[in-house]
Amino acid sequence: MAIIKLSAIERRRLSAFVTCLVFAIFAWLFTTLSNPYKFTIKQVINFKNVPQKRAFHPLQSDTVNAIVQGNGWQMLFSKFNNDKKVINVDLHTLEAKNYVVLSNQLKQINANKDTDHEIIAINPDTLFFDFSNRTIKKVPVQLVTAIKYQKQFAQSDKITIQPRYVTISGPAEILAKITSWRTDSVILKHATEDFNARVNVQGVKEGNLTVLPKSVMVNIPIDEYTEKTIEVPVKLINNHNYYDIKVFPQKVKLTFTTSLGNYPDLNEDDFEAVADLELWRHSGYSTLPVKITRQPSYSKVVKIVPQNIDFIIKK
Repeated sequence: MAIIKLSAIERRRLSAFVTCLVFAIFAWLFTTLSNPYKFTIKQVINFKNVPQKRAFHPLQSDTVNAIVQGNGWQMLFSKFNNDKKVINVDLHTLEAKNYVVLSNQLKQINANKDTDHEIIAINPDTLFFDFSNRTIKKVPVQLVTAIKYQKQFAQSDKITIQPRYVTISGPAEILAKITSWRTDSVILKHATEDFNARVNVQGVKEGNLTVLPKSVMVNIPIDEYTEKTIEVPVKLINNHNYYDIKVFPQKVKLTFTTSLGNYPDLNEDDFEAVADLELWRHSGYSTLPVKITRQPSYSKVVKIVPQNIDFIIKK
């Protein structure tokens, strides 16, 4: 294999040539990409100043092709930028018409954009709308949560949302399908204390809907849980013949979990333990199982001692 041997002068000349070639290529690219170009970018439409007395439905996609005047650098970077670009379209003219001409709004559309990235045309240039009567409906707020509690902690009371309802206005046929309105997700990890914060409701996907208010106050009570044991009297039910019956024992020991905040206040009056005499009359039970038919919210029964009671019927 032949090896070309260059002298020191020839190596310097070759190095200078390669350096000049690289600089020439970069200079050419810089000059080329600095020139003005027209290119197309997809834009998402965001409606503003929607009609208050007319409900509408767009008859075309929520994206348009914007023809942009910019330099080569901007055209190049637009190919790699996947972020959704938004243009604001003013709908105040829909109070009297059923269409909007975008070319008439280019000045105000470009006012909110980079002056070196000017939109010169939009396709389609005219947006058409279908109209129906606008109605109003109130629906409950549906809280979306993803909560992970630290060990021995949990929700300790009802979640409160203020206001509890949102007001939606829009076409009657769309509102008929809406029964609730979701919030943004409340995400908590290792939760150990109450959550009190303003949470946004989810935005509308249809431009012809409006939702008020845009946010609600949410309170999620969170407390540490522990066990408590109390004695609860057993109540005999379904004694239709009014037998004289004695049960043994008359009370059972009930172990349950409760929040530390509720621990001092809970007593036997908050629970109801029953034994069903029908199990003896129709099924021949010699002992009756004890069931808890009433207990405080967010408390969980862990153990009942004894689980079955004896009884004596006096004739």
